[in-house]
Amino acid sequence: MKLQIAFIGGGNMASAILGGLLRQGTRAEQVQVVDPSAEVATRLQGLGVTVLPQAGPELARAELVIWAVKPQVFAQAAHAAAPHVGQALHLSVAAGITSDSMAAWLGSQRIVRAMPNTPALVGLGQTGLFARASVAPADRTSVEQVLASTGECTWVQAEPLLDAVTALSGSGPAYFFYFIESMVRAGVAMGLTEAQAKQLAVGTMAGAAELARTSHDSPAVLREKVTSKGGTTYAALTHMAHLNVGAHFEEALEKARIRAAELGREFG
Repeated sequence: MKLQIAFIGGGNMASAILGGLLRQGTRAEQVQVVDPSAEVATRLQGLGVTVLPQAGPELARAELVIWAVKPQVFAQAAHAAAPHVGQALHLSVAAGITSDSMAAWLGSQRIVRAMPNTPALVGLGQTGLFARASVAPADRTSVEQVLASTGECTWVQAEPLLDAVTALSGSGPAYFFYFIESMVRAGVAMGLTEAQAKQLAVGTMAGAAELARTSHDSPAVLREKVTSKGGTTYAALTHMAHLNVGAHFEEALEKARIRAAELGREFG
């Protein structure tokens, strides 16, 4: 990309996006990062990018500003940077900060909100995106290009749908880790070593996900193909159904969506 880019915040998600940009051919001299942490500065300066301890007039060259700060400090960071980035396109990966709040703090309508997840760190993320009305098609393309190396993107038409994205994919990796933990404990209880159980559980999860991604069959059909009446899978799934595991899981995701909306009201 030929854009001049500034990151506000240099943590894990910023580093994942930055690393992808550099691999795609963005030059280090096109990038500035604002972060007060000396540790972050040392790490990122090793990549050749400019690291600033605070926002200043140097940011005026930025055509795209990527907001990757914690929600609790977003308002403070926005007020500090706003005088220098008024003409830029803004992309926020900060959870819970609404585009209305960003527009008020930054004095700009060119705002895209993103809800990524942690598999973005290995290039297999899922990111939900929402753009305000003033964001041009070319701006959307720029955002997609910036996030391309982190995985796949999905645009939603209404900002509250990002709360659903948060519940489904933003928090989603933790659900898979939770099930893996349970499968490993069960495997150990049945006599496998922890290493064996982890290999089997993680490998099965990865393989099943790839099968669901590439198959023309729905997840329900794929499940049915593994489930012979009276067999082992049938025994496990019947027990889960008896305990209403599916319904409870759906309720848990709704709790996550509600909490995402609450955080939006709390922080922005």
